[in-house]
Amino acid sequence: MHGYSLDKEALQRRMNRVEGQVRGIARMIDDDRYCIDVLTQIAAVTSALESVALTLLDDHLGHCVTDAIHEGGDTAEAKLKEASGAIRRLVRS
Repeated sequence: MHGYSLDKEALQRRMNRVEGQVRGIARMIDDDRYCIDVLTQIAAVTSALESVALTLLDDHLGHCVTDAIHEGGDTAEAKLKEASGAIRRLVRS
């Protein structure tokens, strides 16, 4: 069971909203809407995706990494390295 399983429905609703926002951006471009308005919507989608990513990361740290640390050994080291890599990718994006 993944750490986000308890939040799965909320995460799916958020992703459905993001999907709708992205479709809206595509329509804005088709309709030749003002550049700044399109960029504003892109920023909103980016923010929404970052929020989902941070929720998933928080759940991963609180569930998967914590369980691995209690288990110890190579598993703990691997999960910490994996979490560190995920954080690094999020910070760069």
